Amino acid sequence: MEDINKIIGKNLMILRKKAKLTQMELADRFNYSDKSVSKWESGESLPSIEILYELAKFYNTTLDALTVESDTIETHDSTSKQKDKMFPTKLIITLLAVSAVWLLATVLFVTFKLVFERNVYTLFLWAVPLSCVVLIVFNSIWGKYYYLFPILSVLIWSTLAGVHVQLIQYNLWIIYILGIPLQVAVILWSALFKKPHISKKTKKKKEREEKLKMEEAQKHIKNLKDKKDKKNKNPKTLPADKADNMTQNNIEQASSPEHKDDDDLEYDFISDNSNK
Repeated sequence: MEDINKIIGKNLMILRKKAKLTQMELADRFNYSDKSVSKWESGESLPSIEILYELAKFYNTTLDALTVESDTIETHDSTSKQKDKMFPTKLIITLLAVSAVWLLATVLFVTFKLVFERNVYTLFLWAVPLSCVVLIVFNSIWGKYYYLFPILSVLIWSTLAGVHVQLIQYNLWIIYILGIPLQVAVILWSALFKKPHISKKTKKKKEREEKLKMEEAQKHIKNLKDKKDKKNKNPKTLPADKADNMTQNNIEQASSPEHKDDDDLEYDFISDNSNK
């Protein structure tokens, strides 16, 4: 396992290159020298836990992700970028569905004109609320909630206009009064989805949570360093039975003729001659 300094340095370098920044540009953003950034990325030194936290926020990642050895680091905005790449395709599909409504209205208009010799122009008026229904369906699938309220407003008033024009001989202009409470309901509904105002208490709570995260990250880095130090100080030892066996083997090998040194051989030779 690589040293924790090198892992963090490598991850910082990957994130910097991913953000298309030079060491000098990054150093200017955090009021450091480019030499300091170079030392961070090479693993020679580590920035303080506060700077590490700020770097993680800057790169839209977490402190835990900085301490994990990986060739690619996931950031919070990676999913949003993928969604942005799909936006043109989703928009084209939605517009194709809406254009199908208007194509149907055009085909019916031409058919009534050619077959029945009638100008049913109200078909185009009814195509507006029908298009709104299609937009509501697709918006519920992959759209955003705040698009819903203007679409609902257009749906309400275009439907009332269609009924009025379709039954124009009855002079139903009073039907537009129904649109007032419906529009008010849409406005009130949209107010429920507005982002709430962040109070001072909420801000302080978030600050406390950020401090806790920093402390946890500091403990995490310290634990990783301690594990590394313990691993270096305590090398792997063999079990007792294996150690005894190796000791016995060494004794036997040392007593065998093959492993006798020159002094032992010379002593044996002198002893043999004296006996003779």
